[in-house]
Amino acid sequence: MTTVLVLVEHDRGALAPATLEGLTAARSIGDRVEAITIGADADALAADLAPYGVATVHQVHDGLLVDYGPEAWGDVLAQAVRVLQPALVVATGTDRGNEVLAQAAARLDLPFSANCTEVRGDPTADTIEMTRVRWGGSLLEEATLTAPTKLVTIAHHAVDASPSDAPGAAAVAELAVSLDASLARSVVKGRVEREAGVTLSTAPVVVGGGRGVGSPDGFAPLQELASELGGVVGCSRAVTNNGWRNHADQVGQTGTRIAPDVYFACGISGAIQHWVGAMASKNIIAINTDKDANMVSRAGYAVIGDLHQIVPAITAEIRKRKGA
Repeated sequence: MTTVLVLVEHDRGALAPATLEGLTAARSIGDRVEAITIGADADALAADLAPYGVATVHQVHDGLLVDYGPEAWGDVLAQAVRVLQPALVVATGTDRGNEVLAQAAARLDLPFSANCTEVRGDPTADTIEMTRVRWGGSLLEEATLTAPTKLVTIAHHAVDASPSDAPGAAAVAELAVSLDASLARSVVKGRVEREAGVTLSTAPVVVGGGRGVGSPDGFAPLQELASELGGVVGCSRAVTNNGWRNHADQVGQTGTRIAPDVYFACGISGAIQHWVGAMASKNIIAINTDKDANMVSRAGYAVIGDLHQIVPAITAEIRKRKGA
């Protein structure tokens, strides 16, 4: 039987939706899917994992695991691999997923393949094949991975999360680890809480603004449109570089990768780094004065004109149809 071990990503006990993508991918690779949760505040997640085919949830408890720390989580995962001997270890290719698997790979002296869109072959064999996102999403690489235990992350949004037709038992098993106190030198100590509601990575509608918005105040119409549609506002790197919006709003390779039903790209030229973050959007509507802009050519729909006139007009029409 081929066992795939999936890292469960969570924030103080709140399951990261991206984990469900990793579990869905794992079911297509191995015969048995197991999961590992790190920290006592994640114990209650076993019930959420069962519908996605998880047979066993290995729970790890330690005084150092009161919050996320890349070194401690990486060491925990490395110890789990030595004890459980899975054929394959999977996480989703978020910042945290890639970071933890990189830490574990270094401790295990194993190769690690990040941001795969597909994994093929028998994980118990010496070598498996995969397709990976490379060069900021500008190309796909066909590669092989040779290792006794394979460590891979599944590119975020490359797989649509779906429950299993045969839900797992999600039996709970405590996994004992021994952690050195020095691993606590890198740990989350504080957070900047964002406004409650949908997040940039999970929003069904994102209204993004680029340099063409012109100023911080220029984002007010974009915010109105997003509010009418139950979405959130995003931006390009040029915007954050100018100090118009917080980095937390940035869509792109060095920001957040989004996958909304609709992405309004307003005044965004469409540099490859931004496209990497936006390319999983199901529908893209570009609003730009430049008909030859990269984002216009990549979008499914485009409006050529001044966003300062077009965006308010869209909002007004939505309100009219709502009867507001």
